[in-house]
Amino acid sequence: MSRVYNFSAGPAVLPVPVLEEVAANLVDYHGQGMSLLEMSHRGAIFTGIIEETRALLRELLAVPETHEILFLQGGGHLQFSMVPLNLLGAAAEATYIVNGTWSKKAAAEAQKFCHVNVITPAAHASLPDKDDIHVPNDAAYLYYCMNETVDGLEFNYVPPAPSCVPLVADISSNFLSRSVDFSRHALVFAGAQKNFGPAGLTVVILRKDLLGLADEACPTMLNYEVHVQGKSMYNTPPTFPIWVANLVCKWIKAEGGVEEMDRRARERSRLVYEAIDRSEGFYTSAIAPAHRSRMNVVFHLAEEALTDLFIREAEKVNLFNLKGHRSVGGLRASLYNAMPVEGARDLRNFMFEFVRRHG
Repeated sequence: MSRVYNFSAGPAVLPVPVLEEVAANLVDYHGQGMSLLEMSHRGAIFTGIIEETRALLRELLAVPETHEILFLQGGGHLQFSMVPLNLLGAAAEATYIVNGTWSKKAAAEAQKFCHVNVITPAAHASLPDKDDIHVPNDAAYLYYCMNETVDGLEFNYVPPAPSCVPLVADISSNFLSRSVDFSRHALVFAGAQKNFGPAGLTVVILRKDLLGLADEACPTMLNYEVHVQGKSMYNTPPTFPIWVANLVCKWIKAEGGVEEMDRRARERSRLVYEAIDRSEGFYTSAIAPAHRSRMNVVFHLAEEALTDLFIREAEKVNLFNLKGHRSVGGLRASLYNAMPVEGARDLRNFMFEFVRRHG
């Protein structure tokens, strides 16, 4: 079997040992005579898997007992609604930092439920200066997207908020690639299909004192408290993605944990940014170095007409899914946890060679 280097932004690359474990036990789960896909989510086997996955996440991210860990569905888009529905309480407004595609979508959804104060950076393709983030004490929460996959921006600081204002973060695309300060984050959520597993699973980690704020009109399935009481099994959970996520957690732990994932992320992104910065303008990046994402390297060719040729020639050397998001064009290399450092190195070498042949 020959596997390519898959730079897809999501669904994304998974660790080969995890895929092999799934393949070996898909039809007959560890001698049970049936697949896990066929088992009751109320049975002892799956109940053990979901509880073990919760415990592994708590260990890997050092999640304190002040926070609950939920396994839900609906992706980040559903969280754009669930966050205001559950956190507004009696407040009339929330504050959103909008510096990219996903934070913009989240703020637009929140406007259906409350007034939204928007904080934007002073310059395009950047983060707001920390000193420019002013959050009123009566805001229901401060929301930000830690890593913008489309735009290639990643926060290198935790946005400041008054101690009375909960901090909420979308960490979908850098989940389990860096530590999270839960003494400052009241709620974080992540779609699994970047660093954690297949599409269909969403993780929400929230502080317990946020429960009970949802209005009576909040739909039952959108109420965090319902899912906490049901231990993420109020309805049938996405059993297969949770199983895969369990195996991913074990793989990360065996590989050295989140600290090692962070180190590899920095190394992979350094290699690709090196090719951009040394190209003398052949490749361009609008992102200031301090704000560059470790997960999603977004760049363009100065001669845009060469973009399709770049993609075709990259595929000839097993470098796939490098086309940029349709809204911004250009190129994007997504470098999630399961991407080997060798994949980033091969991409860098290809980029140098492409310059030599077409520059």
